[in-house]
Amino acid sequence: MKLPELGRLAFHFARTRWRLKFRNRSALEAWQARQIKRFLATQLPRTAFYSRFTGSTLAQLPVIDKSVMLANFAHMNDAGITLDEATSVALASEASRDFAPSLRGVTVGLSSGTQGPRGIFMASDQERSKWAGIMLARVLPPELLRHLLTGGPGGAPIRVAFFLRANSNLYTTLNSKRVDFRFYDLLHGLDVYLEQVQQHAPDILVAPARILGRLAELQLAGKIRLQPRRVIAVAEVLEPDDRQRIAQAFGGLVHQLYQCTEGFLGYTCEHGVMHLNEEFVHIEPEWLDQERKRFVPIVTDFTRTTQQVIRYRLNDILRVRDAPCTCGRVTMALEAIEGRCDDILWLPRSDNGDIGALYPDMLRHAVTTAPHALPDYRIEQHGLTLHIAVSGDAASAQQVLIHAITAVALRHGLQVPACAAMPFVDTDLHVKRRRIICRQRPSRQS
Repeated sequence: MKLPELGRLAFHFARTRWRLKFRNRSALEAWQARQIKRFLATQLPRTAFYSRFTGSTLAQLPVIDKSVMLANFAHMNDAGITLDEATSVALASEASRDFAPSLRGVTVGLSSGTQGPRGIFMASDQERSKWAGIMLARVLPPELLRHLLTGGPGGAPIRVAFFLRANSNLYTTLNSKRVDFRFYDLLHGLDVYLEQVQQHAPDILVAPARILGRLAELQLAGKIRLQPRRVIAVAEVLEPDDRQRIAQAFGGLVHQLYQCTEGFLGYTCEHGVMHLNEEFVHIEPEWLDQERKRFVPIVTDFTRTTQQVIRYRLNDILRVRDAPCTCGRVTMALEAIEGRCDDILWLPRSDNGDIGALYPDMLRHAVTTAPHALPDYRIEQHGLTLHIAVSGDAASAQQVLIHAITAVALRHGLQVPACAAMPFVDTDLHVKRRRIICRQRPSRQS
């Protein structure tokens, strides 16, 4: 890492860790408003898509989604990069598994594409070092921070093991004399890396929840021996059974990072609570229920300038925590990231036949609290029928899943759905696992 990059990283680390603290929610919101005003005044005139909105407030700007972003890609970044150029470079990296190349000094990456067309992420060198500083400030516990600042025994660096479908210059920005960052490519599977990762002996273990769950199984069976000081789940929903298994195998809390192509949106604090990263992103809730417990986030990242993320509507379901977090942060605390909007199942209400929502965490809770533990499972909605599958295809396990679905439907005043068995097909390790998905939403007339 060059000296200017290291300087930026250190600045943003210190600013995030120690300076950006607010006495109450009102102070945070006032500070955000000033940052957003300054950001819009600078960025709207220089971005082709937004130049016609120069002088507008945030609330006056259009809400966009992935389809709008992709359709106007070249007009929503200040690097003059077209969608075809960005896609070509990113696909070449995916094919070669060499993720170092950039495009005119800009790091380019693809989302996993679990929903429709794949999104594109771009970041300049300056934004990469800023991201690295913020990320380290969020994830390092005090003992690893001391290790980073003073050096470990014999000057040993902090060791980070990172399992994911694709690497990026963004992630490798963390690599330095003080941080030994190693990427383990899930396209090649997991077993091929077991000996390597044990030799690496990571202090921080980062992987999708399912991969952490598999490593936890191997640890509990005595087949591997890892002693990470922080375990971080990324990229997919942290299911209750995986959380329990990971915590049992490695001890302590299972942390999460909420990171996507639209930005670094959330992290787990030292008390184990997910917080939105509101010092760097503004989140407008689009509420999904009358109780204002669940919402879809509309994101504005007022710290990125290469690629504009302004009032970008995600398809994620976030559930608000009932009580403030005891860590003292005034940023919004979440109970869970439940999944995607098309993970919601829709069933007729028992009283009037109107279609009501059965949120994914409702189902996960019912399955977790069932009298008999289930192996892996899948639920797909096709109209008024739920197609279900259980690993191993045992009839008894399918009945446990049906009983759990029946109980949660009745508890929430919904009609009990018809259930049909389907074969269990697991996904490859580099593909995001989705246990619950609505393939076809029913109508009242179905």
